[in-house]
Amino acid sequence: MTTPSEASAEASPQPAAAQPVTSEPQAAPAKPASHDTVPPPALLDFMMKRWKPSNRKLPPKLKHAEAFRARRQALSKLFPGETLVIPTGHEKVRANDTHYRFRPGTDFYYLTGNTEPDCVLVLQPQEGGGHTDLLFVEPNPGRSDATFFTDRVKGELWVGPRLGVKESQARYAVDEARGLPELKDYLSGLHGAVSRPTRVLRGFSAKVDDVLPAQADRDKALAQALSELRLLKDAQEIRELQAAIDSTQRGFEDVIAGLKGAKTERTVEGIFNLRARVEGNDVGYGTIAAAGAHACVLHWTRNDGPVKKGDLLLLDAGVEGNSLYTADITRTLPVSGKFSKEQREIYELVLEAQEQAIAAVKPGNDFMEPNRVAMRVLAAGLERLGILPNAEEALKDEHQFYKRYSLHNVSHMLGLDVHDCAQARQEAYKYGKLKAGMVLTVEPGLYFQTDDLTVPARYRGIGVRIEDDVVVTARGCKVLSGAIPRTAKDVEAWMKRVWAKAKK
Repeated sequence: MTTPSEASAEASPQPAAAQPVTSEPQAAPAKPASHDTVPPPALLDFMMKRWKPSNRKLPPKLKHAEAFRARRQALSKLFPGETLVIPTGHEKVRANDTHYRFRPGTDFYYLTGNTEPDCVLVLQPQEGGGHTDLLFVEPNPGRSDATFFTDRVKGELWVGPRLGVKESQARYAVDEARGLPELKDYLSGLHGAVSRPTRVLRGFSAKVDDVLPAQADRDKALAQALSELRLLKDAQEIRELQAAIDSTQRGFEDVIAGLKGAKTERTVEGIFNLRARVEGNDVGYGTIAAAGAHACVLHWTRNDGPVKKGDLLLLDAGVEGNSLYTADITRTLPVSGKFSKEQREIYELVLEAQEQAIAAVKPGNDFMEPNRVAMRVLAAGLERLGILPNAEEALKDEHQFYKRYSLHNVSHMLGLDVHDCAQARQEAYKYGKLKAGMVLTVEPGLYFQTDDLTVPARYRGIGVRIEDDVVVTARGCKVLSGAIPRTAKDVEAWMKRVWAKAKK
């Protein structure tokens, strides 16, 4: 395959027209890819001629542009008189000179809806209060500059066109857009103005971080504020999450349909991931397709083990929609279509814990209350099974013996990130109160390791997790993933139904 690299002369200087106009640094020293040749001047001249004039009509405004503007205004109110700099980040190298598919920085996307790499949003304070939206984007010189075919990193014949400056201003409904080549001088001006306090979302762009010295506490407060704004989802965000969850259900049904012929976990991963790419942007996180004892490894993403009848398949997966909101669903499926007696015992204990935890998701409850409820159910069940000698002792803060088998808490926030709002202050998130508009997972599990001598042999190697996505409502909660079967009986009927349909 062709690979990104700067193309310029080896033995003689390249014509000026072929030098890149992009703001991103190219390979140094500039040279063609190891497997390629240098375009001669005659080719450069030929390539610059006889192209149909581009359509300069401005693109339509982004759908839901007003929602993105409202988010920028909400952030503006938190930091009056201060310049806020939010980069989206850059493509990351996968191997040598090939890159991973770009996924925009979550906070940048939340404020703009823009999915192009390298861009930077600046909220610039106005004299009379409020901020001006200033978006720095990659210029699109079209066919007027030879970089459209010589620049393998950003040339549109190599990677597709960028929207451009005026087009970005119209598309994203920002007050002003400028080209990325202007960014460094703009940021340097901020650094030199002592009277203009600045905050930066760090860790996304070394170019930004290097120009503006870090102010740890101030920059951290910006990251926290963005995460805390995202804690409460608006109606459109809930719709996007619901769409991702519905697509995820179809992906699970794809897996069930192909399960009888699946020999390895990779097949399971591949089947689900096809749905994610066809209906969405991608998977929201690495798909966990854990069969047999692999289900006892919480984040098993190697997905290279066998899928065998009699085993359970723990499938933890989510479609990330084109809007970048992701589902996060887990179902534990009997590969044969029927739970064994021991598998069902563990499954139904986990389900009981989940149902009681979901009932505890309501406004005013602590974020940790669903977890406390679930752990009490699991500990009592583990005592009944003869695994814990005394549930009350196991639940004491100074013991927490149940964690040997449950391993993790049952909830995290969900949204644009699978573990959403991670920079929020603990008092606003982990130790805060649930509020209407929050979306979280409820996902208890039990995991019995194959070598755990505290567990009866008949249960060893069984891992069960059941995970659903829940939105807090004014009086309680709604299970957004409620259409996906959960009880052991319903899961078996679901699998039977999908298999029957697949035969037709």
